[in-house]
Amino acid sequence: MSKRTVCNWPVLLTCGLALSVIAAGCSQSSPGNQKQAEAPGAKTEKKRGKITVSIYDQGQIPAEAGNSQKNSWATWVNEKGPVDVQYVPITRRESTQIYNTLFASGGAPDLITEYDDAYRNSLYTQKQLMPLDDMIDKYSTEYKKLMQQYPMLKKLGTKPDGKIYEIGRVQKMVTNHVMFIRTDWLKKLNLEVPKTTEDLYKVAKAFAEQDPDGNGKKDTFGTSLSFMSGDNIREMFGDVGWVVSNDQIVRDWDRIKEHTVFRKKLYDEGIVDKDFLADKNGAKAEKDWVNGKLGIFGIQNGVKSTGYKVFTTFKKNNPDATILPIELPKSPFGQFSPYLEPPVRMVSVVNAKAKDPEAVMKYIDFMITPSTMNTIKYGIEGVHSKKDSSGCYQAIDEEKSKKEVTWNQYFQGFFSTIMEGDCASFEKSLDMSKPVNKEFASFVPIADKAYLSKERPIPDVTSKFYWPSLPQEVSSVETNLSEAINELMIKAIVSGSSYTVDQAIQEAKSTWDKGGGKKVEEWYKKWYADNKNSALLTKDLYEN
Repeated sequence: MSKRTVCNWPVLLTCGLALSVIAAGCSQSSPGNQKQAEAPGAKTEKKRGKITVSIYDQGQIPAEAGNSQKNSWATWVNEKGPVDVQYVPITRRESTQIYNTLFASGGAPDLITEYDDAYRNSLYTQKQLMPLDDMIDKYSTEYKKLMQQYPMLKKLGTKPDGKIYEIGRVQKMVTNHVMFIRTDWLKKLNLEVPKTTEDLYKVAKAFAEQDPDGNGKKDTFGTSLSFMSGDNIREMFGDVGWVVSNDQIVRDWDRIKEHTVFRKKLYDEGIVDKDFLADKNGAKAEKDWVNGKLGIFGIQNGVKSTGYKVFTTFKKNNPDATILPIELPKSPFGQFSPYLEPPVRMVSVVNAKAKDPEAVMKYIDFMITPSTMNTIKYGIEGVHSKKDSSGCYQAIDEEKSKKEVTWNQYFQGFFSTIMEGDCASFEKSLDMSKPVNKEFASFVPIADKAYLSKERPIPDVTSKFYWPSLPQEVSSVETNLSEAINELMIKAIVSGSSYTVDQAIQEAKSTWDKGGGKKVEEWYKKWYADNKNSALLTKDLYEN
């Protein structure tokens, strides 16, 4: 997390363990075999490099498209791209552990896509990363051009030693996490959309206890504590670790306490599934939602591809049900919005031991070429998609696209959607003559109004992607202590009266102090005092 020098935001854009490797020559049928023009850089080279590239794997690949070892888009990239690629699947929620194992064994991929900025920063402090300045200067055309057009890519990708270490993407600031609620259940139980955290508790309790699905059984949950639903609740209380108080950045204890009290209340009263700890990737909560057994649900990319996939399954199973995105209810600490995608985001780094930097750069350039981006995002033109009257791509057959295209979101990690203009909006790709698409598209302006508002900002001091780079000795202390404190809060939630939240907070404070937490606090205080007038803070994100 490097030190940022920032001006007014509008100017910024212009100034499970899966360790197996996907074979480059997959036998799976490639989308590119179906009438596809060659993308720039896709011609056969006299000398093709060979690289390994990490890719998130959340079990999103349909069986007919392949699996994390062999799938149609991995084959397409190898057939059309300038280098031979072996993809290394990484389970998103276990990425840190997996990468650590790979680095320890000497098998970490050449190109690492990792959305956790703190972890990428830890790799930098451990000297595991390759500086990219020479690599970009010698071998890049597309990314070099993008950096010139959007200087913040260079600024945010540069670490304290003055060298570039990260590859990023540019987009409009858009929603990501979305909290949905069953409005038909609200109507049936004569309830209102919750406006406060207490309202949310009462609504969730009613959803769990008053048989909203009318089957005469007590088999519904109000909400969930796992994955994105749990993140929504954390964001609702503004429990993000560090806050600004009296013009100083300080470690927060009040928010984590109230957040834990709330979660424990939901758990103790059976309002949520008590097996939430086993549901690390949210698959069980999603199953409950699409099967009509959950009343409030948080979705990643909620009004984009992931949310659409979940919604279409939900409507198929519950054709008469109605849902809406809602504002995060107001907590005692204010009203906040969930995680947003910031306009510039760094996403990838290069292993210091990568043997062929030129091949890595050729791969990056190929992947961000407009023709490549359009094909991967929308499928083969004339087979999966066509352009509408406004020039935006639209699916020809949405079921076919769902099976063959839209699951490939993690191949899109580098994509700078700012280049697409208004066409980048997911709903632009939908056929509005279909009622289910029209209903889903109606959620987009509602979510934008709810979350893209400076009146309800994200609760963080800044976007998590713009935090400063901690020295290794400070970063490791914070990481270890944060994990220990989280375990204490979980213990309080599941232990009934034998271990209270007050006990957990008291032990957490002691753990923090004894483990060197004061050193972390002093580092952040000094950083904030030195950089508060130049760093990109939350308020800057909302300046248009």
